Amino acid sequence: MAYEDIKSSGITESTPDNILFGAGTIHKGLVCDKETKKWNMAESIVGATSGGSKFSIKPEIKTIELDGALVRVAGLDVKQGETASMEINLAETTPEIIKAAVIGASGASTAEGYEVIESKSNIEKGDYWENIAFVGKTVNGRPIIVILENALCTSGLELEGKNKDAAVGKYTFECSQKLSGDHTKLPYHIYFPSAAASVSNHNQDEGGTE
Repeated sequence: MAYEDIKSSGITESTPDNILFGAGTIHKGLVCDKETKKWNMAESIVGATSGGSKFSIKPEIKTIELDGALVRVAGLDVKQGETASMEINLAETTPEIIKAAVIGASGASTAEGYEVIESKSNIEKGDYWENIAFVGKTVNGRPIIVILENALCTSGLELEGKNKDAAVGKYTFECSQKLSGDHTKLPYHIYFPSAAASVSNHNQDEGGTE
């Protein structure tokens, strides 16, 4: 191989399509309508964030150790479950997010003009959000969507008021499987624009035809 064949970077024509850029938005109950093929983006948004958001999906792997094998051996790794979570930094504080964070319930308010949220003993089906979703964009504006189903807030509630600063709550939601689901895997979904869609959008941006 000639030295001139060695590239100085890994940048290609598709690079802008594959770089996630910006803070993205957080949604509750995000779905794509089967008939219209459109997402309920506006209706499902949770609120404004400050400091971005982070999602984490980690498989739990057990490596079988055998006598005589001094290195890791391909084929002897076993997946034993997984975790999927989303950490969001919400600048907005609403009764809905407070109730989710403390796993609380609406009480009977004796103060006019106020809602009251109180503690409860058990976690109920309604405490799990149908899903929590992160919607981000690539440099070229292609949407990337991450959805965690049956999401439960496990972080609790902690807010700190500061002079000349907005209080930002940090909340962690964890994905879980429903009772009737496949208990060997989690129901998460990552929607990444297909190569065909990217090519089509490139052609439209450049004034070409599909």
